[in-house]
Amino acid sequence: MRIRFLTTGGTIDKVYFDAKSQYEIGESLVAEILKDSQVSLDFVVESVLRKDSLDMTDEDRRMVREAVLRSPERSVVITHGTDTMVETAKALRGIPDKVIALTGSLSPARFKSSDAIFNIAVAVAAAQTMPPGVYIAMNGRVFDPDQVRKNRELNRFEDANGS
Repeated sequence: MRIRFLTTGGTIDKVYFDAKSQYEIGESLVAEILKDSQVSLDFVVESVLRKDSLDMTDEDRRMVREAVLRSPERSVVITHGTDTMVETAKALRGIPDKVIALTGSLSPARFKSSDAIFNIAVAVAAAQTMPPGVYIAMNGRVFDPDQVRKNRELNRFEDANGS
């Protein structure tokens, strides 16, 4: 089994330049994270976008959908900014015979205390074990995009009912 990683930008790939939190979306660290973790699965990484998710448009979401559709792999992990991850997940509904797991991080992967590595690991597990569909893999859980929300106050994803 091979997993295709589609990168779109977001906090997971941010590079901060100064104390005022000026940033740019840098090169994705997904391949490096997987290699450093000694992951033995076959994977390919493809950059689709380099945007903060707040700047994503419907056209950007169509580009992500087209990348998933042309992917020969059944399992796809999409790294994405957390602010509009749910919207993109909903735009991917209805793609047959694919397991699509969206993930990101609440702090850049370049930070020592980032949640990026763990979230990528959960997304990889979801992409290998879940039935076809679209999922959000964040905070150690796998969510249905219709049943999840980002709790900005607690800085985490949770069930839409708050648990």
